[in-house]
Formats: sequence, structure tokens, C-alpha cells
Amino acid sequence: MLSRRETILSALRATTGFAVAASSPFGTLIAGEAAAQPAGGVRLPLGAAVRDDPLEKEADYRAAIIRHCTQIVGEGGLKWYDLRPSRERFVYDRPDRQLAFATANGMTLRGHTLVWYGAMPDWTKSISSAAEAEREMVGHIEQVMGRYRGRIKSWDVVNEAIPDEPASRSDIRPSIWQQRLGESHIALALRTAARVDPQAQLVINEYDIEFVGPRFRRKREAFLRLLRDLKLRNVPLHAVGLQGHLRAEIPIDKEGLSAFISECRTMGLQVLVTELDVVDEKLPGPPEVRDILAASRVYDFLDAVRAGSPIDSILTWGITDRYTWVPLYFKRADGLENRPLPLDRDYRPKPMLTVIEHFLRDRR
Repeated sequence: MLSRRETILSALRATTGFAVAASSPFGTLIAGEAAAQPAGGVRLPLGAAVRDDPLEKEADYRAAIIRHCTQIVGEGGLKWYDLRPSRERFVYDRPDRQLAFATANGMTLRGHTLVWYGAMPDWTKSISSAAEAEREMVGHIEQVMGRYRGRIKSWDVVNEAIPDEPASRSDIRPSIWQQRLGESHIALALRTAARVDPQAQLVINEYDIEFVGPRFRRKREAFLRLLRDLKLRNVPLHAVGLQGHLRAEIPIDKEGLSAFISECRTMGLQVLVTELDVVDEKLPGPPEVRDILAASRVYDFLDAVRAGSPIDSILTWGITDRYTWVPLYFKRADGLENRPLPLDRDYRPKPMLTVIEHFLRDRR
């Protein structure tokens, strides 16, 4: 009789044309069983985005975060929309609670995010000059980073600076900051952050640079141009955040991504995986088939990111399929629930967790 894993892999070949060789690293890694507990009960350096409501009200959710994670990041709480309901008012209740939970459970909290085109309160639309934009952006970084100086040690200072389809290598995504200050707002944000907390890790966070295709290649090139320019001008920057919202139907450009990672490391930049999940709307319906396909895509991504050096950090954008942003934008046509994360909606480990733990253990 066929083993459970052989049955799943046979179904993959029959229904999708997807083949996993039994002798391949991924085929060997995935045995179709739940992910093993870390040896000796020691938590691996995995992080996850958290939602405030279940974190406060649901014991199973808290237990899953505590069991699997050494780092968390708020899905919300530190974005402008959450922090700044008005120009004069800062509201810190959500990040304060996130930090208290992290500290009480031996974790760290990442800061997400200081400068972004999205999640901006309506009052920022009235920013009408370069001087006003600089005053608001610099003042925001000073206030927020100053409050958490020494307690939040890694910040996505600039988030998603490269447009989805850059017109050239020098193209920067439109925002109130780009409109009023031009590309100089990126260096200004990083220099301000370094001044406020000289010990903090400063990160530029980006998505959609890992796939095969000319659009994604152009985005990698534009991102790399920005990073080189900042480093040449001695702008303080310590790490690149690769979000890793993987589209399950699009292959990873392993050669292109590995080359990008090598360039980053040559510039002295760490490489963080900051928002990992798998958008599975176009995958076949059976959960076991989908889970293997999703895990395989994660394997290809992390294998390319490793590029000869250990991955510095892996965070997933959520821990359980029960709470995920994916169905808001990528709901499945067949009505089945999305399965983008390491644990299913009942907190059972999936093959994706096995793959992630493999790369966290294999930090050679």
C-alpha cells in the first residue's frame, strides 16, 4: 500500500503536473506528519504577526504564539492610521499591549511601520508643502521611536517604496512623502531613525521581488538601485525586509532572487523575511494537496533567500489560518477556506511549518 506521503505526491502529479522527487530535499523533508517539536523544548527564532483581539481574548491563539514564536509584530497598532487619529494626538494603547505581551513571554516586538504610502489618516492629505511634510514625518519618527527606544529593536522604517510596475530603475511609489519631498524622504527617514535610536536595526521592507517574470525582475532592479544609492551615500540602513507574500501559482525566480540576496549581503545588509504566507486562491481544492504545494513554494523561496548564508530572521504574517488577510483580497472561487499560514484554523501544524523550521535549524 502507498504511504500517506506517496498518496499525496501521486495526487499532486495527477491533478497539477507538480512533481516532487522522493530523493529531492523537499521530498525528503516533507513526510506528511505534523511538524516536530523543537529539540529540548527550545523555541526556534520564528516570528509572526499578531492581531490584538484574539491575542487578548483567545487562550488557544496566545498559546500558539507562545509555543512557536520568539518575535512578534503587530498587524496594526504602529501604522499612522492607528497611531495618529489627529495631527496632535498619538494613541499608543495597542503597541503598548503588544510589547507587554512580548516582554512577559520572552519575545521581542518589531516596529511596523514608520513611513508608508498606505494606512494614512485623512488629515495627512492637507500636508501642502515640503517643509510641512518634513516636520510631520520627522516629528512622527522622533515621537514613536523615542517612546520605544531600546525596547523595539528592529523597525521597518520605510515600507514598500517601489511601485508594482516601476517605469524605470529610479521609480519610487507615489505617496504624500514622495509628492512633497521626492526620493530624499527615504534617506531623511533613515537618518532620523538612526539619530533617535542609534542601536535600532533599520529596515526597508518590500514585496513582489521573488517571482519569475519581467515585472518582478524590474522591481528587483529598482529596489537594488535604491539600496545601492543609500549605501553609497552612507545613509544608515542595516537590513532588507522581504515580505514573502508568495503567490502559489507563480514560480520563484531562484537564480534572480539569490543574486539579489548576494548583492544585499555584499553591501553589508542583513536579509529578513518579514511577512511570509502563501496566497492559495488558484491552487487545487484538497487541503493536503494545497498544503504540500504551499510548503514547496515556501521551500523554494527560503532556499533562494539563504543564498549561501543563514537567513537572519523569518516572520510569518499570522500564525493560524483562522486569522489571515488573504481571503479579504484572494477569496477562493470554490468557497473553500484559504490556507496560507503554518498552522491550520484548529492550530494543527502544516507542512509549511516543517519547512520553516528546517531553515531555522539549518543556519549554517
